[in-house]
Amino acid sequence: MTNEKIVIGAGTKYPLNGILSLPDERNGSVPAVVLVHGSGPANMDAKVGNNYFFKDMANGLSEKGIAVLRYDKRTFVYGKELKHKTNMTVKEETIEDAILAANLLRNDSRIDASKIFILGHSMGGMLAPRIDAEGGDFAGIIIAAGSPRKIEEIMMSQNEDVLNSLNRFLKLIAKKQVAKLASKFDQIYQLSDEEAKSTKLFGKYVRAYYFKEMGEHPAPDYLKHLEKPILIIHGEKDVQTSVENDFHAYKKLLADKPNVTFKLYPNLNHLFMPAIYGEILKVKKEYKVPQKVDQQVIQDIADWILSIT
Repeated sequence: MTNEKIVIGAGTKYPLNGILSLPDERNGSVPAVVLVHGSGPANMDAKVGNNYFFKDMANGLSEKGIAVLRYDKRTFVYGKELKHKTNMTVKEETIEDAILAANLLRNDSRIDASKIFILGHSMGGMLAPRIDAEGGDFAGIIIAAGSPRKIEEIMMSQNEDVLNSLNRFLKLIAKKQVAKLASKFDQIYQLSDEEAKSTKLFGKYVRAYYFKEMGEHPAPDYLKHLEKPILIIHGEKDVQTSVENDFHAYKKLLADKPNVTFKLYPNLNHLFMPAIYGEILKVKKEYKVPQKVDQQVIQDIADWILSIT
């Protein structure tokens, strides 16, 4: 495997450093994957605690003959200036850079331009069909630990899980905070765009417009019409998205589509690593333990990509 330093969006306002991992043995051009982050700022390795989800994916897939492109997320590098943007959306945060990454691969003669895939993790998986539709134009889509639900629905589910883990006294206090947030979410789609841009949801900088714009482009609207190959993978012990509400919801939504493959992995968490605690309140503690992405997950992704002609 060879790692080459690259820049996504060179010459734009937000250039991002990245790495292109290339297989050592290449008979002609090779298939390639663009890795797209989940929510929040993250570096090109998708470092969470002491784990490196994207680095593991890049190393594993490139050893199996597939090139992998990963890069720093825009909010990781330019977070300080972007947080003041009242009209910030997932388009600026994620979508534009993923499309630039796909175009960079298309212009590399070592890459088979007809076999460029996207692997979106978590929120990146939720956005992957939209990225494809808005210019990514991929050969296939891999959704890892994603969800067909809206992001505010996932956040409310996570809050409910936290509530259920608390003692009675703390539960009373937290319940009020969760109810307050729920009422804010309920009103989002009644706001005009301008009202949403000036409405703070929580903290100093998070605006309602970010959620409104994303919610008005729901993943099912894209997925229902897609005919290209889709691989949906999920860890059975994922406590950030859920098997019941997310993985099974994908299966229900896409049950009659022969282009979709589903894989559920026993005892793996949101990072497709062995679950240690399996509790939402212990997620940070779990991610402090250094682990590696399960080899079967990497093998299955590689096999699926290489099976597409």
